[in-house]
Amino acid sequence: VQLQASGGGMVQAGGSLRLSCAASSDSFSDYAMSWFRTAPGNRREFVGGINWNGGKTTYRDSVKGRFTISRDNAENTVYLQMNNLRPEDTAFYYCARALYRWRAQITTISGNYDSWGQGTLVTVSS
Repeated sequence: VQLQASGGGMVQAGGSLRLSCAASSDSFSDYAMSWFRTAPGNRREFVGGINWNGGKTTYRDSVKGRFTISRDNAENTVYLQMNNLRPEDTAFYYCARALYRWRAQITTISGNYDSWGQGTLVTVSS
């Protein structure tokens, strides 16, 4: 499967961005999808994930209440709505597809994802 991420850009602190990730596969709806990010000098970290049918989401603590992940299985697309952005949210954001189908739980471990988008840069200025 190919994943195409878009929607990054530069915003001031407190602003919003919406990231999109379009998948090429018709089996998109069978897999959990997540967003990860990598900031300069930092390791890749889990941001948020959504299970295969959209019934369950999970987030890292620092983005809870500010970020919302959603998916449109008819459009093979997953979204990350980011509100009240902070300078520490500055990073390359990557969408990823889980390794296994139909799992109830959302894994936060990057090694459990086998397909990755190319990354989209989000820059938040203070």
